[in-house]
Amino acid sequence: MKNKDLLAFGSAMGAMFFWSFSFVWFKIAFIAYNPLTVVIFRLAIAAILITIIAISLKRLQKPTRKDLRLFILMAFFEPFIYFLGESYGLKYVSSTVAAVIVSTIPLFSPIIVWYFYKEKISWMNIIGLLFSFVGVGFVVLNKSLQLNASPLGVGLEFMAVFAAIGYTIVLKNLAAKYNTLTIIAYQNIIGILFFLPIWLIVDFNTFINTPFHAQAFRAIILLAVFSSTLAFVFFTQSVRQIGITRSNTFINLIPVFVAIFSFYILKEELGLQKIIGIVIVVAGLFLAQIKSKSKNEKEETVEVHRK
Repeated sequence: MKNKDLLAFGSAMGAMFFWSFSFVWFKIAFIAYNPLTVVIFRLAIAAILITIIAISLKRLQKPTRKDLRLFILMAFFEPFIYFLGESYGLKYVSSTVAAVIVSTIPLFSPIIVWYFYKEKISWMNIIGLLFSFVGVGFVVLNKSLQLNASPLGVGLEFMAVFAAIGYTIVLKNLAAKYNTLTIIAYQNIIGILFFLPIWLIVDFNTFINTPFHAQAFRAIILLAVFSSTLAFVFFTQSVRQIGITRSNTFINLIPVFVAIFSFYILKEELGLQKIIGIVIVVAGLFLAQIKSKSKNEKEETVEVHRK
């Protein structure tokens, strides 16, 4: 395995780690604040942070008029639609249920990516994806393999799933031209513009009448710094190196991380079934990374590098 692949895999793992913690931080933030308030402050803090970093490092690029439309479309998918689905979905389902629904992204994305970019995946990749998804089931389902959850919450989380797929498709085009800091800065700034009118109408009055809650606001800051900034930096770097399909495979680790965090932080039981599921997920992850040295795959790796 090449060093650049190891770096890409490490970047993907880091993104999944921080995104997994976001399920916990969302629940803590909801103690005092509504979903739209959590999202708007999360994006505002992240936008300020990443813009300062980009300007100080002289890495903030100016999009062309043509690409600005792609930036708007990307921000529409994520953070706008994705956060609407994820945050409101978490009001109706548990963090674990939300995590397993998010883990279905790698099962849908190869079909969408094949349609738009003609990316090819081997049977070993498909087997690895399915194998990993079975492991996810062991982690999040009970011994009777039953999952009881709100249909509304499940629907909202699946809305987030398809928004994330749309985001990665647009991201691949932009990652070939713009650096990571530029992409994340504009993504968050445009996302704020999408959310702001809705927040002012729906949540503003509630927010100004809500007493400051230190623990809940600290969770928002953690969401902004780690989930909305560092996680996207890591994930974008991974997409540059190994493409959409292989990067999205790591999303299967999110419910595994959530199960582990629940054990240590929330003191939930981590039984034999969950441990077996974790092993299966990791095994499937390695299977999905096996690829042949075909010409098309080499070209796909080069395509997502920044010019």
